[in-house]
Amino acid sequence: MEGRVAERLRGALGPLGFEVHAFKVGWYNAILQPGFHLPYPDDTLAFVVLSTPSMFDKALKPFVNKERLKIIRDPVDQCVSHHLSRVKEKFPDQKVDVIFDYEILPSRKPKFLAQTAAHVAGAAYYYQRKDVKLDPWEKKKKIYGVCIHPKYGGWFAIRGLLLFPDIQDGRYRDIIEVKERYSEEQKAYFATPPAERFRLLGLTQEAQRGTFH
Repeated sequence: MEGRVAERLRGALGPLGFEVHAFKVGWYNAILQPGFHLPYPDDTLAFVVLSTPSMFDKALKPFVNKERLKIIRDPVDQCVSHHLSRVKEKFPDQKVDVIFDYEILPSRKPKFLAQTAAHVAGAAYYYQRKDVKLDPWEKKKKIYGVCIHPKYGGWFAIRGLLLFPDIQDGRYRDIIEVKERYSEEQKAYFATPPAERFRLLGLTQEAQRGTFH
């Protein structure tokens, strides 16, 4: 199920210069304080949507040319909203929730932490202060993290989330009588966020970082 959804999303958004990367809501919630949790069960399937450099020519310019008279706020936000709303139409039998990167809660907190979502999905590595071996800054100084994409470095943007509340745990795997299943160790591995899997295999953090460059 997840694979078919991902394939359909990539078919719709890839030609427009967007990338989609899957993750479980539980991966995201597990590393954040409750105030930032997404209000969905842990097994809910989600996708983080990135715009790559080609989005400007493939999606934004055609959108502006076609919708010039309807643009009343940020053209990029309207372009992304337009295309992600159209994606929902491709899943008429599924509930699809969209959260955009610019949306905030009444508390003024963002509805989701974009860099964290990209990290747990394995879309980009979220480098934070703790990743710096020789910290040159004063302890009290706040240092913000930065996401690095394996292909585009810092030349990309995180635009939103697509959530599929009806697509959750892996029970569909047993829809027929099967000859063999994943071991508990293997299930634990695939249930772990991609950014944390190297640790389970006994690989070093340096090796993990190498996959993101």
